[in-house]
Amino acid sequence: MTQRATSRSAGRAGAIRKLPGVFIHRAGLVESREIGKGTRIWAFAHVCAGAKIGRDCNVCDHTFVESGVVIGDRVTVKCGIYLWTGVTCGDDVFLGPNVVFTNDLMPRSRQYADGVMPTLVGRGASLGANATIVAGVTIGRWAMVGAGAVVTRAVPDYALVYGNPARRHWWVSRFGRKLDIADGVGTCPRSGRKYAVDDESCRPLGDNDDE
Repeated sequence: MTQRATSRSAGRAGAIRKLPGVFIHRAGLVESREIGKGTRIWAFAHVCAGAKIGRDCNVCDHTFVESGVVIGDRVTVKCGIYLWTGVTCGDDVFLGPNVVFTNDLMPRSRQYADGVMPTLVGRGASLGANATIVAGVTIGRWAMVGAGAVVTRAVPDYALVYGNPARRHWWVSRFGRKLDIADGVGTCPRSGRKYAVDDESCRPLGDNDDE
């Protein structure tokens, strides 16, 4: 569940029809000027004043970006996603259709929390269609969340998680491929990059740091 902590005043801001280097569909509603060049805002998307969106993003139809949300560069926000105050997405994040975010663990109608529970989606992470992200969770860099997963706790970097509740089932590379693991070393079958792997973590080896 969610609480709209800060955007009631944002709804009174004037609609913006043009921004330098930004495409805004004629049926979109944009109230924030903090949108990077190359970003596309499609039909029936609503971006509130106070939201920040980086460069070269794609914000698809029927989406909502509340005041206080931060979206990095080259982020894909597919249709039917509502991003509430407290959500931060790093660069290169992929949000599949109808991903659900929340920002209040114990909501009541018309009772507003003193603050929201922040949720962080790390750089390069992918969230599958209809995944639900419970408030306060951190999803690590380049992690992959399966379709329909219910994420109730932190997800490590490069982890592949799915299920209800979501659990880690394997490790993936920056390219989203399951690693071939032997003797504590994982190899990406696409790129050949090596990763140090144990039961708790996965990280690039040598000069292959994905940052």
